[in-house]
Amino acid sequence: MTNQKPSLMLVDGMALLFRAFYATAVTGQFMINSKGIPTNGIHGFVKHLFTAVSSFKPTHLAVCWDMGSKTFRTELFPDYKGNRGEAPIELIPQFDLVKEVVDAFDIPNIGLAGYEADDCIGTIAQHAKDFAHVSILTGDQDILQLLDESISVILMKKGYGNYLVHTPQTFFEEKGITPRQMVDLKALMGDPSDNYPGVKGIGEKTALKLLQEFHHIEGIISNLDRLSKSNKTKIEQDLEMLHLSRRLAEIKCDVPITYVLEETGLFIEKDKALNKLMEVELRGLQRLLPLNEAIIS
Repeated sequence: MTNQKPSLMLVDGMALLFRAFYATAVTGQFMINSKGIPTNGIHGFVKHLFTAVSSFKPTHLAVCWDMGSKTFRTELFPDYKGNRGEAPIELIPQFDLVKEVVDAFDIPNIGLAGYEADDCIGTIAQHAKDFAHVSILTGDQDILQLLDESISVILMKKGYGNYLVHTPQTFFEEKGITPRQMVDLKALMGDPSDNYPGVKGIGEKTALKLLQEFHHIEGIISNLDRLSKSNKTKIEQDLEMLHLSRRLAEIKCDVPITYVLEETGLFIEKDKALNKLMEVELRGLQRLLPLNEAIIS
């Protein structure tokens, strides 16, 4: 028995499901089973999940989910993510079914109404990092703000098994700022995909330059007279939105969820898992499941 730290992989469930769904939906391959239920998103989700498990070999695993579109962020800013349309009709039945499949693998599904998956991931990561190596599997760069010496981020790239692994060091090399400064970066430049504006007229290049010089939003605001007239005016005109955007950008790490590492040990009960795959008619995935090398600790 070794004293090696366990490795916990936290999975952004929606990121995997949406990526898998749209990869095949563009060509109309919805993989509708004999019950009339599309399964293309679930099929790709399982493939993404266990390809990553095979690549990174976590000892513990949990999947975090968004629980509806209404969160504390939409209460703060009703237009938050307001640019996103309704989910495609073929995806809707897959939301609940994919969680049933994950449950059949004895992997916890974690989510809480009023919060996003990122907030649950952040909360668990901060709790677990003292006694486990934490990695976060996602396609969403917002999560990079959580990076620290015990938390890495695995960004999925196009296809299966293609990843960009970020640590605080690689993030700094790429951006020239620390992971925590990413919250202020997004507050300044906004986020079109989440539909909040930040400071109008300030893009990533200017925002990075300001943060490298003044470190954080408070430092920028207390040194407005040292800014160019143009940047000073932009920030003064959008000061309220700057502060609001920061609250929207920051991942909450104090979500009231319970998490026990011992309940996330990766150990798949073969018959239970294979029966679920058969029931949903997810073919060709059995070979991906770590049935022989699954461990629990």
